[in-house]
Amino acid sequence: MLSCERLTMSFGSFRAVDDCSISVARGSITGLVGPNGAGKTTVFNMIAGALYPDSGQIIYLGEDITTLTPDRRFQKGLVRTFQIPHEFDHLSVIENLMMVAPGQPGESLINNWIAPARVKDVEAKTSRRAWEVLEFLELTQIAHQRAGRISGGQKKLLELGRTMMTDAELVLLDEPAAGVNRTLLRKLEEKIAFLHRERGYTFVLIEHDMEMIERLCAPVICMAEGRVLVEGNFETVRSDPRVLEAYLGERQHLTA
Repeated sequence: MLSCERLTMSFGSFRAVDDCSISVARGSITGLVGPNGAGKTTVFNMIAGALYPDSGQIIYLGEDITTLTPDRRFQKGLVRTFQIPHEFDHLSVIENLMMVAPGQPGESLINNWIAPARVKDVEAKTSRRAWEVLEFLELTQIAHQRAGRISGGQKKLLELGRTMMTDAELVLLDEPAAGVNRTLLRKLEEKIAFLHRERGYTFVLIEHDMEMIERLCAPVICMAEGRVLVEGNFETVRSDPRVLEAYLGERQHLTA
């Protein structure tokens, strides 16, 4: 589904990603792990279009998207979330969901004048879809709260919900467990697993929570110093001496 071929990205004299190649199979939940500074988020930013690689190619659904803008990638079903949620804090939770849905005629000023009935109809359908997403995420009780005032864990669920308002094919999740309490984290895991199992979502997941990686991800890719160090199932990656060495200084071992 996705093939990143020999990606390189430098910031001044620092090479954040160095000749890195990663493939993602359709229907998988691929885990991307590694110590801080390994280049994981830089790879995400290149896949999503926030950064353009110095060299290399990104092939998505058989198309070279290396130079496509982020909005064009979004239109093709490539969606991402952020480690620090990017909600519109002055809008309500349900408004945050509704504004993500693509193809809304009300976004054009002229349509509000010449086709108000169509605008109203699409908005009603979008609202119903947003309520369905809130029910799935068990967030209906905060639907009308300002998104900037909900908890960190609820914001992570909202980020996931916004991907559900799109025609997502591939979803990049950047540290969804960061700052989330254990109760909400288990709920978040359940929702990701359901979307993968029942709706066919393909996920790539950056995460430091190894329990979450073990429960959700196959395969697991470990990066270090901008390169892929090892790829395989969780046990293979966890027990590889190179992985343990890469994590020294941050933690003495990976735990499950």
